[in-house]
Amino acid sequence: MPVITTIDDLKRLHERRVPRMFYDYAESGSWTEQTFRENTTDFEQIRLRQRVAVDMSGRSTKTQMIGQDVAMPVALAPVGLTGMQHADGEIKAARAAEAFGVPFTLSTMSINSIEDVAEATTKPFWFQLYTMRDEDYVARLIQRAKDAKCSALVITLDLQILGQRHKDLKNGLSAPPKLTAKTLANLATKWSWGIGMMGAKRRSFGNIVGHVHGVDDTANLGAWTAEQFDPTLDWGKIAKLKEQWGGKVILKGILDADDARMALKVGADAIIVSNHGGRQLDGAISSIRALPSILEAVGDQIEVHLDSGIRSGQDVLKAMAMGAKGTYIGRAFIYGLGAMGQAGVTSALEVIHKELDLSMALCGETSVAGLGKHNLLIPKGFEGDWQP
Repeated sequence: MPVITTIDDLKRLHERRVPRMFYDYAESGSWTEQTFRENTTDFEQIRLRQRVAVDMSGRSTKTQMIGQDVAMPVALAPVGLTGMQHADGEIKAARAAEAFGVPFTLSTMSINSIEDVAEATTKPFWFQLYTMRDEDYVARLIQRAKDAKCSALVITLDLQILGQRHKDLKNGLSAPPKLTAKTLANLATKWSWGIGMMGAKRRSFGNIVGHVHGVDDTANLGAWTAEQFDPTLDWGKIAKLKEQWGGKVILKGILDADDARMALKVGADAIIVSNHGGRQLDGAISSIRALPSILEAVGDQIEVHLDSGIRSGQDVLKAMAMGAKGTYIGRAFIYGLGAMGQAGVTSALEVIHKELDLSMALCGETSVAGLGKHNLLIPKGFEGDWQP
């Protein structure tokens, strides 16, 4: 096994081992990719405040997210097509997360189904919901998540319509991949991926195919999904979904303080400050830059988490020190999955955990609860002097 010391090590292996269309699917943003880039570069502007002559023994990264004990304040974010990065990808990622002691979130647009992941794991996972026009399908999807004992529903708010990602259009992204001359030429160089996929449990969207009337193969799946994202989603519908679920609800895709207040009003248990990894509204501000104003708006009345841009334990530390109660990794674990399957996801978690633990120590902190803005050096005007 190669020596892995950073998430970038896994990213390089991921690019070598996974077909181009699926690597590009993970490693891209919408339009000019400005927001995609700034999600990471804005983290780089924040410095850590080193402290010395502090007792560093007895450190712990353990905390809670929505009342659930976690080994560190990191959850695996919902990522569509995870099972195309590696055979049975959702199952392997869920198992790695469970063994490590962090939450796994299954996407509506997963390859492995809710039932597949539930059968392969022993502890509850979280389920992410895209709202669709087909209300009967959504109701049955929610019931399936209940039946699988999912412990939280993560409702994504920022994908009522799909942001344009140029690479996906140029690559002809599909699951499974369409066998064009270009695709076949690339697949010929990814033989280990292909061998794995031959034995995969599924190669299309497991939460959809066979669960929607008239959608029983990939030919009619594309037409159905293109029409199904619900542009009429509003706060009233979100409140109804929360009532329908009846358990803990996390709202993902909050970038504005007014929206954070509305999430509080509908009774969400947590919100995720996220711009969908820079894959929706290009030109929106980065998640870490949006975090302070949202925390100011809702305070401690609701748990605030952060997604988009985290590639290291230092990033986790910065988000937590700024006031977040949890963070999410998407691309970071996908790199690991594409590189080495379940072992790669574990490796990504180990890298981030070690970086978080050692950086906490060098900042003079022994617990996540002790982190605060006193650990950071934040540039003046970091939030930006924007004129609405």
